[in-house]
Amino acid sequence: MLSLQNKNVTTKTLSTLLKCNLTKYYTKSHEWIDVKGNKGKSGISVKAAHDLGDIVFVELPNIGESFPKEESYGAIESVKAASDIFMPVEGEIVSVNEELVDTAGLINEDAEGKGWVVEIQIANTEEIKELMNEQQYKKFCEEEEH
Repeated sequence: MLSLQNKNVTTKTLSTLLKCNLTKYYTKSHEWIDVKGNKGKSGISVKAAHDLGDIVFVELPNIGESFPKEESYGAIESVKAASDIFMPVEGEIVSVNEELVDTAGLINEDAEGKGWVVEIQIANTEEIKELMNEQQYKKFCEEEEH
């Protein structure tokens, strides 16, 4: 645990430390999940959004629906292609990003932030261990391109 006692830590430094995201994980199908306790916001990665191009439509699941890990729960359509969105872990949909209904391009603008797609009540937090952290995901993407 980080102790700030008797340390000269400015608010800016603390803010920078807190921005280091050690709770975000990725799948090989380019979804991400940002885990907070036993819930996580999820969507498609910046790379996936870039590869799809201009996103024009997002099919959202219903709140309360449950899906197993790696099952499709929705779809994204762009001017170039359509793609399923897969569950990074097993769980129940507890909320959806309603902004995407009218502004699907929000995913292109901020795929791993304001462009989140669903919030999941995680059924088995052990499944998170099977996902890649940011560094592993970057390496995976580099290897995938070769």
